[in-house]
Amino acid sequence: MLKSSEIIQLPEFQLLSEQNKKDYQENGFLLIKSLFSKEETQKLRSIAEKDIPQTEILVKGDQSGNITKLKMWDRPGDDIYGMFSRNERIVDNVEVLFAEPIYIYSAKMILKNAKEGGAWEWHQDYGYWYNYGCLLPTMNSCIIAIDAANKENGCLQVLRGSHKIGRINHDRINDQTVADNEKIQEAIKKFELEYIEMQPGDALIFDGNLLHRSDSNQSEHDRWSFIASYNTVANKPYKRVREYGNYEELVKVPRSAVAEFSL
Repeated sequence: MLKSSEIIQLPEFQLLSEQNKKDYQENGFLLIKSLFSKEETQKLRSIAEKDIPQTEILVKGDQSGNITKLKMWDRPGDDIYGMFSRNERIVDNVEVLFAEPIYIYSAKMILKNAKEGGAWEWHQDYGYWYNYGCLLPTMNSCIIAIDAANKENGCLQVLRGSHKIGRINHDRINDQTVADNEKIQEAIKKFELEYIEMQPGDALIFDGNLLHRSDSNQSEHDRWSFIASYNTVANKPYKRVREYGNYEELVKVPRSAVAEFSL
């Protein structure tokens, strides 16, 4: 069960506190309840359902043959996805955690279809970001629940405090980059497993070295989520390996940007 210090209720316009920052550094993650409203996340879902099937998507398979669908953006735009990833509600709090300027490393929508949405194996995001020219682990991600996330539909699982291990070597298995199995088995013995169940609009900010995974979606309903990843400006890639992740100045949008967005 999540500790009370890991579940944050932020009043309007209030940022994470120094104690919140210490808890994040200790545990590797923070869950912010209702960072966005259900109306805002429903707006994102409605737009995504219409436009993402018309665009190029990535399909990632798991070891059971189930798939997860992703749509990734190389850089933040003025669309609804940019209104989330550039939003002061996220960006200002990530800046509190790093205490230095940041930029958007990547953003993506993830869809786990009902009864067939695939699992993600144990991994660290920095496990592969390191290979893309980022020398330091001063990176993290913020996942926004668009639909409710629970054990049945494959919510995120984390090993509390596992970011302290540092970067683990990863291998390519099927369509996924997976952490070294020997290290994973030892980490599971040492660090507590948490299922991160979320309601629409909840946000989980987690360290780039935090070990995490998710099960397949066994429910009767599709599950959408949005993930924005951030890097410190000082840690921008020293070489261009991917189209995404390269430095571009982050222009924030106000808290009201999602509610005010219209096509």
